[in-house]
Amino acid sequence: MEFISKTLPQLLPFAFLIAIMYFVIIRPQQKQAKKHADMLATLAKGNKVVTTGGLIVEIKKVEENFFAVKFNNDVEGRLVKDAVARKYEDEA
Repeated sequence: MEFISKTLPQLLPFAFLIAIMYFVIIRPQQKQAKKHADMLATLAKGNKVVTTGGLIVEIKKVEENFFAVKFNNDVEGRLVKDAVARKYEDEA
């Protein structure tokens, strides 16, 4: 009993720090990852996206792990789904 009464006050600051790290770092990252996964799941043919490299491309076909994309009138390619940063919204 004496061991618990001595170690519990020493462990409380660590538990408090872990709780702060969860609410400040881990939980927001999980929410952002879920939001990004939901966005990827809703993308369809004709949507424009911005890649992690900064390119704006149009989706031509949705595949399991890739998007068939069109860069401009003559160039088409495949894009890994993980390389999509965000959906592109025209500002015009």
